[in-house]
Amino acid sequence: MAEQNTQEGAARAGALPRFRPDIWSVVAAAIAMLVLLPILAVVWIAFHPVENIWPHLLSTTLPRYLSNSLLLMAAVGLVSAMVGTGAAWLLTMYRFPGARWFQGLLLLPLAIPAYVGAYALVDFLEYAGPVQTALRSVFGWQNARDYWFPEIRSRIGAVVVLSAALYPYVFLLARAAFREQSGGTYEVAQALGAGPWGRFLRVGLPLARPAIAAGMAIVMMETVSDFGTVDFFAVQTLTTGIFSVWLESNNAGGAAQIAGVVLLLVLALVGLEKASRRRQKFHNAARHHRPILPVQLSGGRAWIATGLCLIPFAVGFLLPGGVILRHALENAGRWQDPALLRAFGNTLLVGGWAAVLTMLAALFLVYGVRLTRSRLPRLLLPFTTIGYAAPGAVLAVGVLIPLAALDHTLADTIQALTGMDIGLVLTGSAFAIIYAYCVRFFAIAQGAVDSAMGRISPSLPMAARSLGRSATGTLREVYVPLIRGSVATGLLLVFVDSVKELPATLLLRPFNFNTLSTRVYDAASLENIGEAAPAAVLVILVGLIAVFLVTKSSRGRGY
Repeated sequence: MAEQNTQEGAARAGALPRFRPDIWSVVAAAIAMLVLLPILAVVWIAFHPVENIWPHLLSTTLPRYLSNSLLLMAAVGLVSAMVGTGAAWLLTMYRFPGARWFQGLLLLPLAIPAYVGAYALVDFLEYAGPVQTALRSVFGWQNARDYWFPEIRSRIGAVVVLSAALYPYVFLLARAAFREQSGGTYEVAQALGAGPWGRFLRVGLPLARPAIAAGMAIVMMETVSDFGTVDFFAVQTLTTGIFSVWLESNNAGGAAQIAGVVLLLVLALVGLEKASRRRQKFHNAARHHRPILPVQLSGGRAWIATGLCLIPFAVGFLLPGGVILRHALENAGRWQDPALLRAFGNTLLVGGWAAVLTMLAALFLVYGVRLTRSRLPRLLLPFTTIGYAAPGAVLAVGVLIPLAALDHTLADTIQALTGMDIGLVLTGSAFAIIYAYCVRFFAIAQGAVDSAMGRISPSLPMAARSLGRSATGTLREVYVPLIRGSVATGLLLVFVDSVKELPATLLLRPFNFNTLSTRVYDAASLENIGEAAPAAVLVILVGLIAVFLVTKSSRGRGY
């Protein structure tokens, strides 16, 4: 009896926690495992390949893939940080012509996928493009041997395109950090003799460093996951290595091993970003927070500030958007191409299903974690966001190989039992693409649901339960009506990101199945920018919806 009481006391104290599964804990754990399964599959395949080519990779191509990826990440991260932080500082601290408009305009490059920007830049600056054609006409040059022009399809070109497409991540976070700072801090610094540069370097930059580091981490993760841009510019990175080893060498194990290296890089970036935020903690000590009062610039300084903000907007949005729109108008007949309509329908199909399933899974997971007393779903919840950091090519490896094995086993079993050959149901359809999208963008859906549920007073669901509502009834009658706005926003963001996703779609699409992104890639890789333009315009229009939502959200939060 005494021993039993001791065990019960220890259990109550938490020394011997009991696992008491209920339907919500089981559902939450199952959803979390489905989201984590592709990542775990990549790790398993990398350590248990059918043919181990790791020594060969290590002695031949892997160092080149890794060095190019690291150089590209560092360069794009640095350029994006300089552009995004500089623009955020100017728009926070000063007023000049167009400053109000640039608050939203500088976010518009998010609407244009980097690979679309790459196609547009090359079309604009290549030998037959308008820039070099105009130079030859003005100066009377006959051919390329008469003058020097920088090589567009190079690592530098990739850095320019990726930086122009990704700097808004740093800009958005840095602007929010600068606006949250107290104006009194800068007044004190000015009274102590600090000029504009001194206030930026000694006050503004150190206080905003955690936000800038977070933005740089996102930029570098997006850089390492990019495929369309680096492939078009012939820069061999880890992501292109996955495609090459898998599709050209037909070695899934080697592709998984390269994917494992990418995962390690991503995890290192996430760890560095979190460590930076832990080490850099700043608090507003002022009892009455005073906002920063922007200084009105005049004369030449005002127009210099306008020009500095105009450059990233022009390179990141006006140039690629204008080039693509021009080709789309010049090739108006291609808008009626049946292949474009099929790609548009396929995009709506996979993007729509992915958005709905992802939001439903996030809703049940977050609600289940809030209800259950089991520790397992709570422990798994933070890890479900890693899919957003993992590149699409990595997820494709983790999705296709296990699904292909399951597909073959399922088809063989049904054929042995019934004599019916059902074919490849999972990998021969759009199921694999939808599953990869769900894993890739689950963090968006989870964040939307979790933040929305966190804003609901606990007294409301408690009152519903006290009136006899079940857990399901409380979810349906209390939570869903109150969070439907956030759910709709998350649904749309998942759909938009699914439309823009390229690497996972390229690797997982069934035969003769195109989406808008793959149609753009297929046509542009054949130097047919006119055929790619209509699909690219549709992708950009969908991206503009996401930018509108981000802008609306940032204004609502005072950013």
